[in-house]
Amino acid sequence: MGTPAKPRWIGRRQLGLAAVASLTVTVLAACGGSNSASTKTATGGGTFTFGLSSDPGNLDPQASAASNLYQMSFLAYDPLLSIDNSGKIQSQLATAWKVSGKQVVLTMHKAITCSDGSAFTATTAAANVNYIADPKNKSPFAGVFIPAGAKATGDDSTGTVTIDLPSAAPFALNGLAGVPMVCQKAITDRSLLAHKTDGTGPYTLSTAVANDHYTLTKRTGYTWGPNGASTAAAGLPDSINVRIIPNETTAANLLLSGQLNAAAITGPDVQRLQAAKLFAAATPSVSGEMWFNQAAGRPGADQQVRLALTRALDLGQVEKVWTSGRGTPGTTLAANAPVACPGDSVSSALPSFALDAAKAALDSDGWTAGSDGIRTKNGKPLAVTFLYNTQTGAAGSAAAELAAGQWKQLGVKVTMKAQDETAAVNTLFSTGTWDVAWEPLNVSSPDQLVGFMSGPVVPAGENFAHIKDPAYDALVAKAQTMQGAAGCPQWLAADSTLVSHADVIPFANQVQQVFGKNAQFAVVSGELQPTSIRMGG
Repeated sequence: MGTPAKPRWIGRRQLGLAAVASLTVTVLAACGGSNSASTKTATGGGTFTFGLSSDPGNLDPQASAASNLYQMSFLAYDPLLSIDNSGKIQSQLATAWKVSGKQVVLTMHKAITCSDGSAFTATTAAANVNYIADPKNKSPFAGVFIPAGAKATGDDSTGTVTIDLPSAAPFALNGLAGVPMVCQKAITDRSLLAHKTDGTGPYTLSTAVANDHYTLTKRTGYTWGPNGASTAAAGLPDSINVRIIPNETTAANLLLSGQLNAAAITGPDVQRLQAAKLFAAATPSVSGEMWFNQAAGRPGADQQVRLALTRALDLGQVEKVWTSGRGTPGTTLAANAPVACPGDSVSSALPSFALDAAKAALDSDGWTAGSDGIRTKNGKPLAVTFLYNTQTGAAGSAAAELAAGQWKQLGVKVTMKAQDETAAVNTLFSTGTWDVAWEPLNVSSPDQLVGFMSGPVVPAGENFAHIKDPAYDALVAKAQTMQGAAGCPQWLAADSTLVSHADVIPFANQVQQVFGKNAQFAVVSGELQPTSIRMGG
């Protein structure tokens, strides 16, 4: 929902709910193109200009699942741990870790400082965990990266953080790698974070002009980045200028002219950027994912309606239009590499395309077509508000129009609701004024999905679609008793249950590419990592 989560949306991660996202580095390390070796020397210094597709809004890094905020957060904040491209846990704020049943013990890096020079201690790290895990704070990371109800204590004399989990968490360390930590001043007063940063990260916010640009300045003395990365590294920029550029074609033009050093591009402009042999860092992601609002009184509360809406769509055709022919069908709900539970949990469970069968199902469910073709039941029309992300560009709009046309053939009155990521996340998590939504949620381990697929609904929890599926819950309960990959058969079966019941339908995967000009960098599940930036090339 633009990892999470996204998180998330995550982020098109471009969503999505990304703040809710898994963490993996996929680097195509070539300044002259994604398949050639770089022969140029990183120059360093200067300003790295980065295009984001929408404004991140409130800058509190623990308050939203929007992927653009998640990206911004990693410029100024650090998680406790990091992950490499093979899925191996690595150091960041913590240098050592141990998991024993329902307990995680971390040893913190010595002498970590916040951007204002104050110390970041084990006690502060524990306070972050407790804030997120407390349901009353409504953090989107609760139940996703950190189990709700977890309790943490910090011992500043030993530099250790002990986290007691309410139950075994198969991928607990992966989750901790996705949580930006804030400093003690902001723990005390969260309002400080709305328009400023208060973190331990390699850059600190110096200028903020909403819907236009954000400037961040490099910190000196920073030595606790992923696997010990430091701001003293040669080639790192002195500042990062984040520009808000909603239109992908505009962003592509600015890349080609050198006015941008990086931007995520997924639409038709990819071809000309590749032809120009721009550097590209890539990571696979869920691109298209369909959700149904199952709140009481909404059409999606009726499983027969959800199934009919799904079966009325030629999802293969929708996928091709949505991704401009560069995508593939969905395979799993947790698709970001390194995937914790690889496999195909979707294709065999996906309700098949059959418009006549969808019509017959609605007939049997009491939905009668009127003279205008719109179905009604008990005097109420079958009407849906269809939310989709404007930042998918012309291809996304065309795919949405295609779907709306197919639903109209089913007898559904469709109201289109096109919004950018920030507005869409607000609609999903706050207003609830939607019935069908196309927003991908990107994660790498299936346990990070549980809070979105079950449990408390918004605003008390992250279950924005009001999903209540006992079969899914039972499989998750069994999977959570197993460590790591041992539970993957249960996790994949849980995915299949959600798809077969039309709770959520992943219909497109796509390789997310962040293109670069005069710079190279690593991407972590769609999020550009600041300590990896090397100017020049």
